[in-house]
Amino acid sequence: MSNVDERPRTQMSGVLPKVYLVRHGETAWTLSGQHTGRTDIPLTERGERDARDLGARLRGLTFTKVLTSPLQRARRTGELAGFDERMEPDPDLMEWDYGDYEGRRTSAIRAERPGWRLFEDGCPGGETLMEVATRADRVIDRIRALESDVLVFAHGHLLRILMARWIALPALEARRLYLETASLSVLGYDHDLDEPVIRLLNDARHA
Repeated sequence: MSNVDERPRTQMSGVLPKVYLVRHGETAWTLSGQHTGRTDIPLTERGERDARDLGARLRGLTFTKVLTSPLQRARRTGELAGFDERMEPDPDLMEWDYGDYEGRRTSAIRAERPGWRLFEDGCPGGETLMEVATRADRVIDRIRALESDVLVFAHGHLLRILMARWIALPALEARRLYLETASLSVLGYDHDLDEPVIRLLNDARHA
């Protein structure tokens, strides 16, 4: 007879936790379509405005932790949204290291490598998809251990992979998701803590 408790795990309070994910605001390179991994560039004026507007949407919500990528475009988004005194930098939330393709546009890369796709083919001199997914999994483990509401400021590709892994999809399936700059997404659960779901995806109504 098994000693494993197979009953659904539920919150003692009856309220299941949520994870609010924010992609950073607009930068010059998001406008130009250049791959922005570890290059630490600032927000544009519009990016800063959108971050403030996002803050108005988040006002009144309570978070046990507020995590951010150490890169300034994510940190500044969090600061302008009103969380500057709460944010904790987490290096696992940094964007994909694009290696030799840093700062390059997809069209230019495909001129050299026809049919190239980031998620399938990766970047020479940078991280593999599995390396990024491993970082995302570590973040998920830390968040789930809290069993309370958490806010995260990070980057497009990293957050897409984190969302896929949250619902137990292979990291490759993150290619099916899309995030606008300064968008809000929400992860959570359906009936209990064993049923992770995406509750909201790519909401940029405030921008």
